[in-house]
Amino acid sequence: MSDFRIELNREGVRNLLKSGEMMALCKELASGIQQRCGSGYAMDTHTGKNRVNAMVYADNAAAKRDNAKNNTILKALGR
Repeated sequence: MSDFRIELNREGVRNLLKSGEMMALCKELASGIQQRCGSGYAMDTHTGKNRVNAMVYADNAAAKRDNAKNNTILKALGR
């Protein structure tokens, strides 16, 4: 066995998680999920304290009912 150790550059990882490239990737993934959900669903992205965040949510009452009854957002994640 070889003895080696990997040490992450914490500042580099932090910068990567908050980068514009990561924001673009999150927007792309969230947009695909939003499209699979159909009308009435929206998405949002923002840079938080530690990383970029993206979310897809039901934007109106009909979509909220649809999501509550069918788990539409959860099912769209798996496609």
